[in-house]
Amino acid sequence: MKKIITVIGARPQIIKAAAISRAIKNNFSDKILEVIVHTGQHYDENMSQIFFEELEIPFPNYNLNVGSGSHGEQTAKMLEGLENIYLKEKPDAVIVYGDTNSTIAGALAASKIHIPVIHIEAGLRSFNKAMPEEINRIACDHMSTLLFTPSETGHRNLLNEGIKNDQNEAARIDNPKIYLCGDIMYDNSLYFSAMSEQKSKILKELEIITDEFILCTIHRDTNTDDTSNLNAIFRALLRIQKTSNLKIVLPLHPRTKEKLNSHLDENLLTEINQNKNFKIIPPTGFLDIISLEKNARLIITDSGGLQKEAFFFQKPCVILRDQTEWIEIVENGNALIAGANELKIISSVETLIKRTDYTYPNLYGDGNAANFICKKITEEL
Repeated sequence: MKKIITVIGARPQIIKAAAISRAIKNNFSDKILEVIVHTGQHYDENMSQIFFEELEIPFPNYNLNVGSGSHGEQTAKMLEGLENIYLKEKPDAVIVYGDTNSTIAGALAASKIHIPVIHIEAGLRSFNKAMPEEINRIACDHMSTLLFTPSETGHRNLLNEGIKNDQNEAARIDNPKIYLCGDIMYDNSLYFSAMSEQKSKILKELEIITDEFILCTIHRDTNTDDTSNLNAIFRALLRIQKTSNLKIVLPLHPRTKEKLNSHLDENLLTEINQNKNFKIIPPTGFLDIISLEKNARLIITDSGGLQKEAFFFQKPCVILRDQTEWIEIVENGNALIAGANELKIISSVETLIKRTDYTYPNLYGDGNAANFICKKITEEL
């Protein structure tokens, strides 16, 4: 029996962890014991607990309750708390997901006391080191013993950075192994899609109809904290709503909602608030967001996860960033990068709505990534 500590902290990591927890419960319960640690990076009733409940993820064995703070403050608290838990639990390995402060803290604390790190969603690169997430990705990958990549691009990135991937030797930090496993979020999207159709009432609650609305999410500080960018994005959204006659559905993080009131031009804010086709709502549960993704005409987002889920549900996507780690969907013509450029956002939406020749090749595996990962954990550790 291998004891694995799973470190989660942000909402997307809770969702990703659902796939692994489900695979362990269904197929590896006699081989893997999972201990879940929530750092508390995002933790309140709406932002985290609802996900545990509706996704049927085991509640965390530990919660560090670090809360919000600067990158340094948050990461330091996590390092101290995680190291104490690792020393107590003595796991065979630690699983980290993605690229958040919880990811880098989980990996660094483990590597310092010689516990193997398993990085799920390894190898992603935006090639923009001004993004804190990019630094976290790179550092975490180079501290890991097992690296599971969701795409061929991620696999190539790791090889290009000198990770030798010698499959003939035992896996260790000086001889990490890379596995192209596909995307565990594709596992989740397939698994929860039918459930969302049965349980989600979000379309009825918002009085919206399939293909008659655009789903939009904005949360990155380069957009929310920059007055010029935030105003440009919302001017574009207002123009798009008026010219397309599509409703805009915008689940907003509480922090972003505050920024609207403090950063948006007063007249622009008033016009948006008075527009009945602009539906600004609190953050939704995962089943509701899946329903919105599946039924939207188009998705506009600065979220890495939503870009990819747009592809899973065969929806065109406008990316409110200057780079993306999911470059495959751009290269395949399923998404356009617009950044916070008002005119580019508008023209990208117009272009994608007019297009009809989309293709959705198998870029992210077969929906069985979690079982593959668990099998390799039992074989390699």
